[in-house]
Parts: sequence; C-alpha cells; structure tokens
Amino acid sequence: MARDAIWTIPNILTIVRILLTPVFVMAYTSENFNLAWILFAIAGLTDALDGFLARIWNQRTQLGAMLDPLADKVLLVTSFVCLALKGWIPVWVTVLVVSRDTIIIGGLAVLSFWGVDVRKRIKPILISKFTTAAQIFLVIFVMLQRTFILDYGFLLGVMVWITAAVTVVSGIMYVRKGFELFSEAVNDSE
Repeated sequence: MARDAIWTIPNILTIVRILLTPVFVMAYTSENFNLAWILFAIAGLTDALDGFLARIWNQRTQLGAMLDPLADKVLLVTSFVCLALKGWIPVWVTVLVVSRDTIIIGGLAVLSFWGVDVRKRIKPILISKFTTAAQIFLVIFVMLQRTFILDYGFLLGVMVWITAAVTVVSGIMYVRKGFELFSEAVNDSE
C-alpha cells in the first residue's frame, strides 16, 4: 500500500480521536466537565465523519480498518471507566462495556492465531454501530446532565438499559460469529 494511502482524511480523523482521549481524561479528572464533554462530542463526531468520508471518497485503508475500532474502544472504555469512578453511571454497565470489548478483542486474537483472516471474515454488524452510537450518546448525556446540573433520572435509566441491552446483544452476535469461524478453522485444519 502506498504511503499516500495511509494519510487520508478519514485516517487522520481517527488518529485525532485517539489523541483526544487522554486530553478528555485530563479535562475530566481536573473536573473541567465543559471541556470534557465537548472533547468527547468532537471525538464522537470524528467517528461518524471518518467512516462517512472513507466511503464517499473511496479512502478505505487497512490502517483505517484497524485504527477505527481501536479508537472507538479506547475512547468509550476510558469514558465509561471515568463516569463509573465518579458514580455517574452504574458500575455494572461499565463492566458490560469493558467485558464485551475485551471478549471481542480476545476472540479476534484467538481467531488470528488459528489462521482466520479476521479482517476479511468479520465485518461490522448493524447492531454494533447502534451499540457504539448508544454508548456515545449515553456518555454525552451524562456529561451534559452533570455539567448543567440537570436531573433526568428516568431518561438516564432508560438510556443505561438500552445501552446495556445493545451491548450484550452485539457481544453475543460477535461471539456467535467467532465460534462459527473457529469451527470452520478447526474443520479446515483436520
């Protein structure tokens, strides 16, 4: 792949999202919540924009295919841990988010070890995109609620449960796909 193909606008946006994560954490831990939620919102927008631009400008790259989900995981897992440590979201939903991502990444590593080309065989599924969106909206909602001292407890509860449900469902779907691919790999090696 040519060097020029790596430095596409979508890949640069993805790298910006990764670099915004520690800045978000610094703003959050110093209790500059206005800046923290704005940084998170910008990072969330880069997530939507990089994929859109990669499609319409035909700038999909192998680097982007690896960095984009990594950037999502780093930002969301970090954000959920920060919010749970403050007691702003239930710890159990953070455990679900972190566990799902850990299981998916571990499963990909095992499949790669068994010789499965996971980049070609596993494509993002619609519920996974909805899961990412739900997680992003939950973090932004909590940050805005806390920043502006709003109390939408019922709505927060609904958002937490929706986020938890889609996180579990998408995790199950990826695990199921992983077992299918693992079975194929084992059968092919016999």
